[in-house]
Amino acid sequence: MIVLHPVLEVLASDDFTLWPVAESAPYGFLPLNGALGAAEVGTAVMRIADCNDIDPGTDDARPPRPADPLLGFLHGLLTLDDLFVSGGLRIIDTATGTTFLPGCCTGLEERSDWLHVLDGTGSASFGHDPSPLAERHGDTVWLTVDAEREDSPVIELPVTDLRRLLAGAERDLADFLRLATAWTALHLPAHHHRDRGPPPGAGRARGTAFPRRGPVPVGRVRPICGAQGPSGPGRYRGRWHLRALMRHARCTCLHVADVLPYASPDDSH
Repeated sequence: MIVLHPVLEVLASDDFTLWPVAESAPYGFLPLNGALGAAEVGTAVMRIADCNDIDPGTDDARPPRPADPLLGFLHGLLTLDDLFVSGGLRIIDTATGTTFLPGCCTGLEERSDWLHVLDGTGSASFGHDPSPLAERHGDTVWLTVDAEREDSPVIELPVTDLRRLLAGAERDLADFLRLATAWTALHLPAHHHRDRGPPPGAGRARGTAFPRRGPVPVGRVRPICGAQGPSGPGRYRGRWHLRALMRHARCTCLHVADVLPYASPDDSH
């Protein structure tokens, strides 16, 4: 059986004290779904905020980092236009134990690259060290665990199965977002802005639907370490929008990841 889960790359959290988190190994992957406990949701929110904990640059229009420890930690998440959510999709062949994992420098916000495999160029890569590669061959998709290895294990599955599994991953992420919204109301205090209104950048994070984006180049890669994906023309199907993870009247807002509904065109080509 082939199973697929959206996963978040997590690191050790021993020194984190801003809110309760679960114990984490020095390096691992946390599946995101609606079955997580409160401490695991706290770990996920911590890690996503940490991925975007970037100080404004000298030519950056973002406001300076607040002195408040909590708002300071969330500052990048609240003010950056393009978020990075380290991780991706983990695919396991339970019959053989073969596991297809996202590599370094790839994130959940890039998971629409899977649409290139299904309906576009027919291939996509997902990071490096390892270098996972997905390729469509007719009605079958080959998932190479590490394209840099000649002897790399490969998972094969029908295109229709992959499409179904990707739709399930979107449902898992939607369930996680609902959990995280409830978690936020319980575990993060309100930081009111009194007469000043919401903080700069909060409007983008407030969970409003954003207009459909135009064409997005195939293999769009966040510039973390210079890794490059496949290149070529293409456009994503479906509608992109940001979902609020944290919402409180006149308070800070926290957004996490793009949620992309996968289209389900005819697979007969």
